[in-house]
Amino acid sequence: MRLSRRALLAATTAAAALPTASQASASERHRQLRTGFEALAADGYAILEGRKVGIVTNPTGVTRDVRHIVDVMHADERVNLTAVFGPEHGFRGTAQAGGSEGRYDDPATGLPVYDTYLKSGRPLADIFTASGVDTVVFDIQDVGARFYTYIWTLYDCMEAARLAGKRFVVLDRPNPATGRAAQGPVLHKEFATFVGREPVSQAHGMTVAELARLFNGEFLTAPVPLETVRMTGWRRSDFYDASGLPWVPPSPNMPTPDTALVYSGTCLFEGTNLSEGRGTTRPFELLGAEGIDGRWAATANELGLPGVHFREAYFAPTFSKFQGKTVSGVQLHVHDRTAYDPVRTGIALLVTAKKVWSGFGWRADNWIDKLTGSTRVRTAIDAGASADEVVAGWQQELAAFRRVRREYLLYK
Repeated sequence: MRLSRRALLAATTAAAALPTASQASASERHRQLRTGFEALAADGYAILEGRKVGIVTNPTGVTRDVRHIVDVMHADERVNLTAVFGPEHGFRGTAQAGGSEGRYDDPATGLPVYDTYLKSGRPLADIFTASGVDTVVFDIQDVGARFYTYIWTLYDCMEAARLAGKRFVVLDRPNPATGRAAQGPVLHKEFATFVGREPVSQAHGMTVAELARLFNGEFLTAPVPLETVRMTGWRRSDFYDASGLPWVPPSPNMPTPDTALVYSGTCLFEGTNLSEGRGTTRPFELLGAEGIDGRWAATANELGLPGVHFREAYFAPTFSKFQGKTVSGVQLHVHDRTAYDPVRTGIALLVTAKKVWSGFGWRADNWIDKLTGSTRVRTAIDAGASADEVVAGWQQELAAFRRVRREYLLYK
């Protein structure tokens, strides 16, 4: 039986009754999880009826049988899909970090593809206006870190849709690192960039629909007409493999859910002169530089950080820092992902790298401050603070963010 429009809207805000782990096997939970797009399609795209639709998406916007939702919607006469908007890396995902695909017509569908990367405010609103759409849909797989740019594409597109007088719909997907808790430092507004527009914690522990609600309620100049199509069958404690969904890399250096699990901590090495593992098959799990020896792994292991071991590792990046050179460092091995704290681990690795390697340094532009959201982490580490002392420095701000965040959560 087809749900009414009113029933669907109610379903986007009501909490789902989910089974406990003892009540459902993994295979049953796989069957029960339904993404926002699956819920939308199951209702015959009712909330898009009579609308000219544009969608912000990338290669992660797929069905569980890995058909791209643009292809699916374009072929369905119930949807008037007229435009696609591509984020960083592009709609089809061909660009590396810091790149996009530009404006072109998609060969598979003939639809115009507009580039949103590094566009915001009135210029992005003008793109929405020029496209002729009246409803903008967002469906991109996030990884749970404040500095992953897709959530700020969401933010910018919501603000631009408001300026252009468009309706905004967010189709939800799981947070692969779980939605258990917000962790890490909260961004200070004076450090706002495209890797963090607003005061959000480094690991936000939210889904994109929850973030959209947060943005609309707390940060946008004024609210945009927003509808969120939520998942069913997802619990905050679920890791990505509990979803039964295929993993499509959201960006070229996010090859697996394991990468997403560590990323919110080890991406901080982008702000240093060490390699963060780009150009290897295990980015953000391999870290190193020329001249580091086995003392780093040994010193990190002595900390007894929960859920993770460190292995002395050697690797030769094929691009990015130390391209073509053999470097040494550590590889993270997460053995208990429930106990693992990615942000604290990332801080501990920064502290120990500085302790054992005399060549340690920050990127000249202090990019670390953009990633952490203030000067606090950098200056504390430079002053010789321990990892625990660094982590203690943000607890008050984190507690305040957690209180605000709680109002916008959709799942238990």
